[in-house]
Amino acid sequence: MSDPKEATKGPQEPALVLDRVSHAFGGLLAVDDLSLTVEAGELVCLLGPSGCGKTTALRIAAGLEHLQQGRVVLAGRVVAGERRDIPPEDRNIGLMFQDNALFPHLSVRANVAFGLNKLPAGERRSRTDAMLAQVGMDAYAESYPHQLSGGQQQRVALARALAPGPPVMLLDEPFSGLDQALRHQIRDQTLHVLKQSGAATLMVTHDPEEAMFMADRIALMRDGKMVQSGQPSELYLNPRDAFAAAFFGEVNRLPGVVHEGRVQTPFGWVRADDHAEGAQVEVLIRPEALVLRPIGPGCRAGERPAHVLASRMLGRSSMIHLSVHGPHGDDLHLHARIPGRQLPAEDEVMAVELDRGQAFVFPTHRADNTGPMPPAAPGRTKA
Repeated sequence: MSDPKEATKGPQEPALVLDRVSHAFGGLLAVDDLSLTVEAGELVCLLGPSGCGKTTALRIAAGLEHLQQGRVVLAGRVVAGERRDIPPEDRNIGLMFQDNALFPHLSVRANVAFGLNKLPAGERRSRTDAMLAQVGMDAYAESYPHQLSGGQQQRVALARALAPGPPVMLLDEPFSGLDQALRHQIRDQTLHVLKQSGAATLMVTHDPEEAMFMADRIALMRDGKMVQSGQPSELYLNPRDAFAAAFFGEVNRLPGVVHEGRVQTPFGWVRADDHAEGAQVEVLIRPEALVLRPIGPGCRAGERPAHVLASRMLGRSSMIHLSVHGPHGDDLHLHARIPGRQLPAEDEVMAVELDRGQAFVFPTHRADNTGPMPPAAPGRTKA
């Protein structure tokens, strides 16, 4: 039978809440009215370009930056705001940074045990050894940080941060100092260890692929504001504006004008229902949205001929440079991304069809490309 006390419990409080947080450095507004929640066991990535405010937001959550406006709440407890500012060491959070900051004079075991001084010696040793085993570093317990590789140091730093069992983990670009192959391996291991721990995790990164790999949910930032938040697939397949669409990879940009709720492209008309008649727009097309096949006696409905300018194998995919005859008599240089083993020859003519599920219509940027981007029309229509 279920416990009646459990039945009367309300919904669990989020592990971490940033509530309308704003922060300025001099005249620069680094974080602008940011609200974000992270649930227990959830991994959320703050993603964005350098200078967008994501690290400042993380430091405010950690208590490393004094809160200027808003609130920080941990499991229902206000730790910053409302005339309260609890120091980092009393917030019961785990921290992991790009610079793992291991103590050079302490062994691996002593580094991990550093935050467990309140435990009895036997329990402290048992907890330390269990954490080292979890990150695969138990064989290096008596080694010192200078004897470890960068990836090994990161695993020790993770074990040290998780050893006290914090309900919230904060990670700031933890893998950016590693080479690519090692970065992939360490972030995979880190993801599994964090999920096993059950901690709520907020992680900062500027790498969209890393965010998509790690996150249950992504919060995309630009100029201190949150642009869009959701599951990785939602941001990739349903971007809210041109910045969000382009941040997750290269896009082909085609200018156009809305006519009767549509925009003309080299591949026919695409819908633009939510844009005004005569509005100047951009059609953003992901390279993988251009589907290629050898051309036959003629193009099928929806296909257009294209000349191959160059083919470059990139490993798991190939980038194909195409010249396509545009709707206004001009030749357009477009990029298509196809499976890596397919390499059409230079000057070969291919049939190209547009996957409209990966083409998006947004208002055109300002001509000088400065200042904030115009907001997307409500209910932006996917092509």
